[in-house]
Amino acid sequence: MRPERRERLSPVVLVLAGLGLALLAVPPIALVLRAPWPEMPALLTSSAVLEALALSVVTAIIATVLCLVLGVPLAVLLTRAVSWSAWARRPLRVAVTVPLVLPPVIGGIALLSLLGRGGLLGSMLADLGVTVPYTTGAVVIAQTFVSLPFLVFAVEGALRSSARRAELAAQTLGASRGQVFRYVTVPVIAPGLAAGAVLCFTRALGEFGATITFAGSLPGVTRTLPIASYLALQSDPSEAIALAVILLAVSIVVLLALRDRWMPGVAR
Repeated sequence: MRPERRERLSPVVLVLAGLGLALLAVPPIALVLRAPWPEMPALLTSSAVLEALALSVVTAIIATVLCLVLGVPLAVLLTRAVSWSAWARRPLRVAVTVPLVLPPVIGGIALLSLLGRGGLLGSMLADLGVTVPYTTGAVVIAQTFVSLPFLVFAVEGALRSSARRAELAAQTLGASRGQVFRYVTVPVIAPGLAAGAVLCFTRALGEFGATITFAGSLPGVTRTLPIASYLALQSDPSEAIALAVILLAVSIVVLLALRDRWMPGVAR
C-alpha cells in the first residue's frame, strides 16, 4: 500500500504557527535558563519558602477535596440538565463557567462582596464573631472557587460519554440507585475524576489573584507560594525565579501525566 501523503502547509501558516509556539514556549524556557541553579538548594530551603510551600500544598489539598465533594454532584446535575429548558439550563452552565473566564482579582472582589465584613453573608457572620477574609480558610475558599470548574467539566465529559448508558443498563437489570452509583458510575468516571482532581490541585496550587485579594498576604497564614514569588520579585529576583521554577515544574509534570486523558488530539 502506498503511504499516506502528508498535507503540505502554507508557509504563512508555518510562520504564524511558529510565532505562536515561540510565544508559548520561549518564556518558560527563559525562566529555566535564568534560574540560579547553584543557589537553588539554599533558596528553596529557607524558612519563608518552606512555610509558603507547606501552606500552598495543604490548602490546595483541602480545596481539591472540596472540589470533589461539590463538583461531582454538580457535574451530574449538568449532565441531567440536557433535558431541561434553555432558560433553566443556560444560567446553570454560565454559573459554572464564570470562574474560568473571570479575572482572578475580580473573583477575589466578588468573594469579599459575599464574605467580607460588609458583604451579603459576611456581615451576618461578623455579628456571630466569625471572620472569613484574611484567614487560611479564605485561601481555601478562593482556591476552590477558581478550581471547581475544572473538576465539574472533567467529570461531566466522562458522564456524557458512556456512564449514562451503563447506568440505564444496570437499572434495567434491577440494580438499586446506590448500586448503580457505586459499581457503574464511579468506575466509568474514574479517569475523568482523577484528571479533574489533579488539575484542581494544580490550579489551586498556582492561584494568586483571588487569593491575594480575598485572603491577603500574611506570613504563615495566607502567603502561598505564588504570592511569595510575587513579593520576592520586588526584593530578591533570584528567589522569585526559583519559586516560579517549582510551579512550572509541577504544571509540566501534571500535563505530561494527563496528556492522554485531558489534552485533545494526543494519541493514547
